[in-house]
Amino acid sequence: MHPVFKHWLSVWLVSQAVFNPLAAQAAELLNVSYDVTREFYKEFNPSFIQYWKAQTGETLTINQSHGGSSKQARAVVDGLEADVITMNRAADIDMLADKAKLIPANWQSRLPNQSVYSASPTVFLVRKGNPRNINDWDDLIKPGVAVIIPNPKTSGNGKYSYLGAWGSVLQKGGDAAKAKQFVSELFKHVPVLDAGGRGATTTFAQRGLGDVLLTFENEVALIQQEFGADQFEVVIPPLTILAENPIALVDKVVDKKGTRKQAQAYLEFHFSPQGQAIAAKHALRPQLIQAPPSAFKKINAFTVKQVFGNWHEVENVHFVEGGVFDQIIIK
Repeated sequence: MHPVFKHWLSVWLVSQAVFNPLAAQAAELLNVSYDVTREFYKEFNPSFIQYWKAQTGETLTINQSHGGSSKQARAVVDGLEADVITMNRAADIDMLADKAKLIPANWQSRLPNQSVYSASPTVFLVRKGNPRNINDWDDLIKPGVAVIIPNPKTSGNGKYSYLGAWGSVLQKGGDAAKAKQFVSELFKHVPVLDAGGRGATTTFAQRGLGDVLLTFENEVALIQQEFGADQFEVVIPPLTILAENPIALVDKVVDKKGTRKQAQAYLEFHFSPQGQAIAAKHALRPQLIQAPPSAFKKINAFTVKQVFGNWHEVENVHFVEGGVFDQIIIK
């Protein structure tokens, strides 16, 4: 190609990128999420990309990062440039406001339902036939029972399991001393502490370790799909804890990257009828639409707010260095 023609061709290409938004580089979003939303976002993201293309003509790329929720939140605080963060507890998103000033303190008020688009109770997954006859929290500490729970220090899944056990004692009339005694005994039955919910699933379902896995209802549905429904049974205890799944825009990142409008629309899509239907399909209980009665079993569940006050109190009492969980594990 003649050098002069090559030069003007390059000028024309640059002008197209400047004056034609559709010819410019497509926008990219990074969604930093917790362990057990992988399959949900494999369907949700393409649906939003298609919606956004139809609305704006823009081709969008959405990248995912998954891991233990607390570990993921710390990664964002430490510099991982997430456009949005989608967690299973508000405290992990509060961390972005409290420690890094990446988002405003009132982030929950910026989306419907306090930014909670779905919820999932903690349930028990047992081997087929329930050979250990595990039906309630007390059964988890029967002699010889091995319980698989991810590490509460790094996993929201683990935190909810811990708090579900603690709260079950309080809700039955016990005091904090009895609750601590029960949870201390429970963790003597936990042979390994994986970093996140997906690691705990692998330990239980693939490695065959343990008699019961404590995990979110939506993770149970995935395990049954992957390993076969004939391998396991789901036990919903008479009283359990409900994980509420909040989402948020990471302001400093989207303003730096120029992706605020895409990220905001992406979050809002979670609350749309289509987004809520996708959540229900993946066994995440939608919060803004009524799921078909056949989709979910009835549960008797409490929230962190109802029993413990708020996540800040929970963290300061149970999960800080030297807190109750550390005291339990060290014994």
